Amino acid sequence: MAIRGDGKVAVVTGASSGIGAATAVALADAGFRLALGARRVEKLEDLADRIAERTGEQPWISALDVTSPTSTQAFVDGALAAFGHVHVLVNNAGLARGTAHVAEASDADEADWREMVETNVLGLLRVTRLLLPHLLATDGAHIINVGSIAGREAYAGGSVYCGTKFAVRAITEALRQELLGKPVRVTTVDPGMVETEFSIVRYHGDTAKASDVYAGMTPLTAEDIADCICFAATRPQHVNIDAIIVKPLDQAGAGKVARRS
Repeated sequence: MAIRGDGKVAVVTGASSGIGAATAVALADAGFRLALGARRVEKLEDLADRIAERTGEQPWISALDVTSPTSTQAFVDGALAAFGHVHVLVNNAGLARGTAHVAEASDADEADWREMVETNVLGLLRVTRLLLPHLLATDGAHIINVGSIAGREAYAGGSVYCGTKFAVRAITEALRQELLGKPVRVTTVDPGMVETEFSIVRYHGDTAKASDVYAGMTPLTAEDIADCICFAATRPQHVNIDAIIVKPLDQAGAGKVARRS
């Protein structure tokens, strides 16, 4: 039996587009009140207005750069000031940048590596650390980390991105053990190919290369992943969905994709 989010507060990072935005809509439809953070505040404003029109509840929004301790602390303080408590944290902020092989990498590629590590790993840890005491103080808390099948199967050209997502899986599994016996559920949702801005970011804005990633196959949508996140978040409190691995039918693994001409 599913539970609704009525009166519960969900924090979503990286909420301005893609999986984060779709998750915000899904959780709002399920009755959660929302605290949304992202670097692109204008997109957050548009999203918040759309959610308010659907549900009658205006989300709280604020700028959030998870790589910045100052920005993250201000976001957490603001969310707590707005709601007083938090029940669900969706760590969605993350990115892939570049496809360089290690032996061929340049200084620019090293900057991409640093951005991925600081966002996907340190940023996730930072937000979790700051919110965890407040999650522990509520009845029925949940941490949901958005990982990737890249955290389960590495591939050439993705060494650092895969490394960060392997780290997300390790952090999630360690948290599950560290919080055993406490009223906090911990989940990782690991998608395969999802057509969002992901590949545009990875290819530094090259939309042609990004489109080629999904050529001849049917990828997942952001809403598909949001459904999985919302499913995990709305199980009864004694039910912990440890991990959800979700791929499009046309994908069996990293690089294993059925394409039609």
